[in-house]
Amino acid sequence: MIKLIVNADDFGYSRGINYGIIDAHKYGIVNSTTMMMNMPGVNHAVELAKKHPTLKLGIHLVLTCGKPLLSDVPTLVDEQGNFKNLKDFINEHNFSLMELEREWTAQIDRFLDFGLTATHIDSHHHVHSIPEFLPVIQRLSEKYNLPVRCISEQPVQGVTSFTDLFFHDFYGEGVTHDYFHDLSKRDVDNQTIEVMCHPGYLDFEVLNGSSYAADRVKETSILTSVRLPDNIILL
Repeated sequence: MIKLIVNADDFGYSRGINYGIIDAHKYGIVNSTTMMMNMPGVNHAVELAKKHPTLKLGIHLVLTCGKPLLSDVPTLVDEQGNFKNLKDFINEHNFSLMELEREWTAQIDRFLDFGLTATHIDSHHHVHSIPEFLPVIQRLSEKYNLPVRCISEQPVQGVTSFTDLFFHDFYGEGVTHDYFHDLSKRDVDNQTIEVMCHPGYLDFEVLNGSSYAADRVKETSILTSVRLPDNIILL
């Protein structure tokens, strides 16, 4: 038996993405989502989350999209005050871990201030897997008593893992109608698996701000129509 969590990333990015995630939950197999606390659709996402309490909620820590919640984190932003891009954090290493921890703490606290209950932590563009950020993730996981998304088949060192395994290949060309049926062909029996997904509908924010756009609609269609085999149960 495979125990499955289908987690929709990017809740709060925009109204179009929010509605796609909710439809994939109400009419499909998405049973978890993680919220970006710095994006324009946050208040809308909170409203929808409170109307759909069966949808598990986690926190999608952001470092590479939009603007930070805090105004005094100069090593994390570019000249326009937007977060730097992923390659800057990977290649340049001229960031302050103290600023990072304060910003991510602010994002978690904003989530909790809405009266929401978090199941776990993950991150946009998987930035929590950057080795230099490990001490920050460890402290935040301990402080808030929250498990953390695995990095493929490996847990993040020194924290409780959200699941046994994490699959990130339901994305782009990997978004197929057979994907969830084919999980049974992997050596994953008796494991708890998280499959990352990105359902959503196209709106102005997605079309003008995301490199992953039309595929979100395809994901929504599959996630709302697929039927899981008998050996997979949703947690």
